Amino acid sequence: MDNRAGEMMVFVRVVEAGSFSEAARLLMMTPSTVSKLIARLEARIGVRLIERSTRRLVLTSEGQFYYERSRSLVAQIDETEQQLAQGNAKPEGLIRVSSSVTFGSAALEPILAAFLEAYPGVVVDLSLSDERVDLYLDRTDVAIRVGPLPDSTLIARRIGETRRCIVASPAYLRRHGTPRTPEELAAHNCLGFNFRRSQPVWPMREGGRIVERMLSGSLLANNAETLRRMAIAGVGIARVAEYHLREAIDRGELVEVLADQGLETWDEIHAVYRGAQLLPARVTVFLDFTVPRMAQFLAVTRSRPRTVAR
Repeated sequence: MDNRAGEMMVFVRVVEAGSFSEAARLLMMTPSTVSKLIARLEARIGVRLIERSTRRLVLTSEGQFYYERSRSLVAQIDETEQQLAQGNAKPEGLIRVSSSVTFGSAALEPILAAFLEAYPGVVVDLSLSDERVDLYLDRTDVAIRVGPLPDSTLIARRIGETRRCIVASPAYLRRHGTPRTPEELAAHNCLGFNFRRSQPVWPMREGGRIVERMLSGSLLANNAETLRRMAIAGVGIARVAEYHLREAIDRGELVEVLADQGLETWDEIHAVYRGAQLLPARVTVFLDFTVPRMAQFLAVTRSRPRTVAR
């Protein structure tokens, strides 16, 4: 790859500075380096651009033509870099954010209005999906991830953790009975997820270790909200994050089962993003604003009393 833009910038600086030595000082180069770059430029083009003398530099007619054309291009480069630098100092522009449907609706959406009011120059492009996005391929700036993080080059900022609850409606339990042991779940209609990374198992903490129980049911869905609604409707038993169930539990629409068995597992929640340094200001302020507030949401959810099936 050649360095024509670099040679052009050096040439313009030499002409405007009036000497190789002064241009070298401004560019923080040695005079010999500047001289070599100009010689290489002239050799590549095939014409002499500058007539050198001991007292001053004189542009040839070709050099004058090249300078007039190059000056506007170099000015555009300088302006572009200046605008980018100013944009990085001031939070503005588009930020693409991805989150699961349930966590995004419950924890992120309620604080977006305050964020957008605080930073009117920022535009949030929010996508809610329980499918895991590729930040590089989808050009996503920040993704909220629930569950274990695979090894990657992404940077993660911890938000908190949430408990997975096994719940059913009172009507379902009256019809089918309340499971008292993990083994009894095999006789129940256990609702599950259908996205690609999901497996028909429920991880549970049994005897101090995580056991994956193979279960089945009449419904698979690609988001936890559908499972929550179907559980409320009495279709079956669901295993969903606690923050998404609290209101339904408080209203008596759902009750927690097997809560006295110590089976619950916890999922950590992180905000992940690309690159640890030179983040655009809009991404930095978004993380600084939203992460503590989402963490507070999880803390409040955990502090509320639990309603369990007896």
